Amino acid sequence: MSSKPRTDDEDRRLKALGQAIRDVRKVHSVSQEALAHNAGIDRSHMGKIERGERNVTALNLLRVAKALGVQPSEIFSKAEL
Repeated sequence: MSSKPRTDDEDRRLKALGQAIRDVRKVHSVSQEALAHNAGIDRSHMGKIERGERNVTALNLLRVAKALGVQPSEIFSKAEL
């Protein structure tokens, strides 16, 4: 079973979500490495999420939000999603 290619709109949304995660992380003065460690996500995968190259799962988004001390809705709001 092959996956369906992402649309331009989906790519835009992933990039917005990744940028929002990065922005919230920087506001909280947390390094990408520390965020990845605290969220239980590989550092290189965290970088790909922030660049919008990977589709972050709901569970990973919950882990990231918890590690940043924010609600997931704050990340979605910052991404304007």
